[in-house]
Amino acid sequence: MKLRGKIFIDGKIEALTGLNIGGSMTDIVIGGIDNSVIKTPEGVPYIPGSSLKGKMRALSELREGIKENPKKNKKKDTDLCDCGKCDICAIFGVMANHRKDNLGPTRLIVRDAHLNEEIKEQMKNKEGIFSELEFIYTESKWENVIDRKTSQAKHPRQTERVPAGAKFDFNMVFNIFENQDIERFYLLLTAMAMLEDDYIGGSGTRGYGSIKFIDFDVKVKSIEDYKTNNIPLTLGEKVVDLSTLMKDEDIKVKLSQHLGVE
Repeated sequence: MKLRGKIFIDGKIEALTGLNIGGSMTDIVIGGIDNSVIKTPEGVPYIPGSSLKGKMRALSELREGIKENPKKNKKKDTDLCDCGKCDICAIFGVMANHRKDNLGPTRLIVRDAHLNEEIKEQMKNKEGIFSELEFIYTESKWENVIDRKTSQAKHPRQTERVPAGAKFDFNMVFNIFENQDIERFYLLLTAMAMLEDDYIGGSGTRGYGSIKFIDFDVKVKSIEDYKTNNIPLTLGEKVVDLSTLMKDEDIKVKLSQHLGVE
């Protein structure tokens, strides 16, 4: 199987509601935050690429109605497809011992999404919608359990969240090996659209983790590009949202032509 080229998707992830993707429990103190968010060594929150990729895979499997394997340990990965031959396995990957020879390498690479520099400065300076931000980059929210018989609140705890309005810069790379991979790329866009209507991180059913992908730049490099000037072909700049990107037939035509895919 021969690599034909790579598609690059850059853009922003906007938090529409507070976002909590769990971090280390080692810094918890009595009276402090119970559920902290994951941060860089510099203390800046980010969205791990593994969280994005894992959630999109899970939603893709729900879309396809993947059935659990009854032979597998019920406590481990019962809902994961590991057939090693379907589109989901091709896009998101499988364990090495489940890979089929004709599947080829994993198509999708998802980088960690880091806090946008402009937003970071606004948070530091407590500007605009972040003027009342409790910490440098995050806020805290009290959560509790309601006794349905007595309506009393129990077990209060503090959860750390990245506030609504925060934006993260994301980057994804999609490898193209065969004609079918163009359609698989659009299955990735479908998974991203499904994620917008779901949530990422913890407490999603409580309203946390609603996001939107915005401001797309889509580029492609063929193998010939790598051999010559190493400059990608721009397919779309500042595409405002997923819906616009998915409906743009011109992008799909240019993509297929540049990679020599029928």
